[in-house]
Amino acid sequence: MVTVSIDPSMSVKNRTQALARLSSLPPFSPVLNKLMASLADEDVSFLELGDLIEKDPVLAGNVLRLVNSALYARRGTVNSVRHAVSILGLAKLRNAVLSMSLGRLWSGQKWPPGWMQSQFNLHGVASGIMADLMAGETTMEYPEGAFAAGLLQNVGMLLEAVALADDFKVVLGLYAATPGASLVQCEREVMGLDHAELSAEILNQWNLPKPIQVAVGEHHRPSPGRLGAVVAGADEVVQMLGVPMQPWHRAPEGTAQEKLESLGFGCQTPKILESFQAEYDVLKGFFGS
Repeated sequence: MVTVSIDPSMSVKNRTQALARLSSLPPFSPVLNKLMASLADEDVSFLELGDLIEKDPVLAGNVLRLVNSALYARRGTVNSVRHAVSILGLAKLRNAVLSMSLGRLWSGQKWPPGWMQSQFNLHGVASGIMADLMAGETTMEYPEGAFAAGLLQNVGMLLEAVALADDFKVVLGLYAATPGASLVQCEREVMGLDHAELSAEILNQWNLPKPIQVAVGEHHRPSPGRLGAVVAGADEVVQMLGVPMQPWHRAPEGTAQEKLESLGFGCQTPKILESFQAEYDVLKGFFGS
């Protein structure tokens, strides 16, 4: 096991360096700004969202492709973005477009050897879908934030990979050489921080609602019954379903069904897994290599 001995000055330095790199990313698109605002319960009209999406040809094409997919099978083809928006509804639209927009935000970055950004995107989308489905079967506070929390739980690792590349390479070497250690332990040993706390700080800078920030920040040490526990569970379940964050990331032992049942979902487990597969099979087509 790794013995974690954190140097506070190293933690502050690395956090500052990573967040400085965040500011160099291109600004959010108008539609992504609006979708972020909708997470904070600000009024967002379908008409306004439709207008914004229509001005982005790539996004508009993807939304039409999604609404015409098998997941939303209808008689006749939907050719209007506004019609598509009304069919999907705000929650499904927000989930899909958040994923598509954030994937584009990180395009053009130089990634370290062995890093597969397409796989990272797939894991985020899968975790978001699973967290959303799990939260929908509970009575927890702020279930509408589950998809965003699942999607964004590991965004801090992207900054580690690009802004702290030399240290991150050491982290990966230590992780590979220490089978009994978690990635979080290795991060804290080498860099003095972990991706979960860095992810929470990024979401704070992006002004996402506090419950999402907290859930992301605690997803490696969650409290039962909270959104962070759903995010942590979703993360493990999708790994068990064969969607790791990276090819080298060690998956937890067990099956997805066993994990969901252990989390108390019982007879809801088959429904969750079936719904997940249907949604993921469609959305993964937008996040290939």
